[in-house]
Amino acid sequence: MRLPEFPSTPGAFAAPPLPVRAAAGGAGAGFGAHMGAPIGADALGGSVRQEVQRFIESGSGAALGGLSPQAAWRRSLAAPALSPEPGSAPEGVPDGASREEQRAFLDRIAPLAQRTAARLGVAPELVAAHAALESGWGRRPLRAADGQILHNLFGIKAGGGWRGAAAEAPTTEFEGGAAVKTTQPFRHYEDLEQAFGDYAELLLNSPRYRGALGAGGDPRAFADALARGGYATDPAYADKLAAVARQIQGAR
Repeated sequence: MRLPEFPSTPGAFAAPPLPVRAAAGGAGAGFGAHMGAPIGADALGGSVRQEVQRFIESGSGAALGGLSPQAAWRRSLAAPALSPEPGSAPEGVPDGASREEQRAFLDRIAPLAQRTAARLGVAPELVAAHAALESGWGRRPLRAADGQILHNLFGIKAGGGWRGAAAEAPTTEFEGGAAVKTTQPFRHYEDLEQAFGDYAELLLNSPRYRGALGAGGDPRAFADALARGGYATDPAYADKLAAVARQIQGAR
């Protein structure tokens, strides 16, 4: 299966007038065909890598079951069996998501990731990595109490200023360094296109995430900026996001 090709021309994904920093490891590198590489194997130690795998498997820590519609229709293409428990995945396959499921997810969101990345001045792989991390490669969609899928691929909460639809969903937050299971209100979108559009608006309009704009293809700069802005309470969030982005960038 051929993965979506993202632009390789320097600056092709930049959204003027935002400055685009030089990409670490090459700007706009394609997803490639080897999605089975261990997440962050070149940059992270074993314990952190395992935590990234657990984080992705649960979809940003949310205890949610079932596949999203966009992933379920491609599940039959997955060669390795999905592992029910973290740490039991086949060699070279991140826990819970087979190579084919990762490819199917990236293929599904490629056009949306490209358009969103162009608005933010970053490489499409960074946007795709953020969606993969928050949703468990699309396998752990946020759901309301009645099971309805929220199409909230980036795990964006519905704060006091949100005027759109919202629904309570289970999640895991970190308080004083400890993981606590809780329920929080999340934004409810009509479809993935609306989800990507709102994600771009959030990053573009919030001063908290200004540092992520124009990050080019630099996973660390992008991830650190989001973490500093308080995108998630997990103290290791930047490491996890950067690791997934590097995995996608390195799959050539």
